[in-house]
Amino acid sequence: MKNPEDLIRDEIRALAAYHVPSSAGMVKLDAMENPYTLPAEVRARIAAAVSNAEVNRYPDAAATRLKEVLKSTLAVPADVELVLGNGSDEIIQMLMLAAARPGATVLGLEPSFVMFRMIATFCGLKYVGVALGPDFSLDAARVIAAMKEHEPALTFIAYPNNPTGNLFEETAVDAVIGAASGLVVIDEAYHAFAGRTYMDRIAANRNLLVMRTLSKSGLAGLRLGLIAGRAEWLRHVDKVRLPYNVNVLTQLVAAEVLAHETLLEEQAAAIRAERARLVTELARIPDTTPYPSDANFILFRVAAAGRAFDALRQRGVLIKNMHGAHPSLENCLRVTVGTREENDRFLAALRQAAG
Repeated sequence: MKNPEDLIRDEIRALAAYHVPSSAGMVKLDAMENPYTLPAEVRARIAAAVSNAEVNRYPDAAATRLKEVLKSTLAVPADVELVLGNGSDEIIQMLMLAAARPGATVLGLEPSFVMFRMIATFCGLKYVGVALGPDFSLDAARVIAAMKEHEPALTFIAYPNNPTGNLFEETAVDAVIGAASGLVVIDEAYHAFAGRTYMDRIAANRNLLVMRTLSKSGLAGLRLGLIAGRAEWLRHVDKVRLPYNVNVLTQLVAAEVLAHETLLEEQAAAIRAERARLVTELARIPDTTPYPSDANFILFRVAAAGRAFDALRQRGVLIKNMHGAHPSLENCLRVTVGTREENDRFLAALRQAAG
């Protein structure tokens, strides 16, 4: 009888599983979720739609109606195609599986979304991380040099970046896209809070794909992500998509909620306003340095991240400890922008911890 050491790949056994901490009884500000629930009338419409769902049947494999709604709501150009996934994670996995030729490389920025590196490992691809500048800016010359050396099949740029929250300079991003021989994937998970997009540039850039998710806009529980791009690329990506990957309920509920795009924008505007207030208040706390953010979270540096994180947990507030994730994140914490009441409770707890 063989052991795990005999069958499981070495790089998989060396990985640490992605950890999701328990948030029971806590003010949950660790996962970049929209803190606002849907109004009663919208929930009633969802309930009516779900009550008639044919859950005994497989979902529409092509998600035709949902794609039409997404194209309209997200202003997807007419000549751009979509592939849908079970959240952005599955989209990333599909892209990497499709491009996983022997010896292929994925290039990303560091620090950035941890799943770029993890899924590359899952798929047996080499991952190359290019460090951001001390201010978390994108050094286009450094990235282009790495692209020339490693010739990546895929280059991922989170825009805004996670966990730093900043939008990179367009000229730097444009330079990377122009220099790439492979595909460049712009991850716009936080588009609702940034207002900047590369969606309208797909037609002009043959090697550009744009990724979105509805998780940050209040639909995290549905797990719906998408990739937009030219048909010549996406028809191959679609081949590795598992059949029926977007379930009946997700298709119904997402289409219903997206019909209320004004509501989602109002919630995003409230989050942006609270984000500005949080940055101001964090800067007033001793030994606390917040970084500018165009997302729905704020990265900030404190004197001792581990001690502050534990003190917040003891006071019933859960955020994300980024210390140890990357050398440039030393003593950094990341907090999701919540409701005003949640943010006030977080600020009070942090002031107590700092005092």
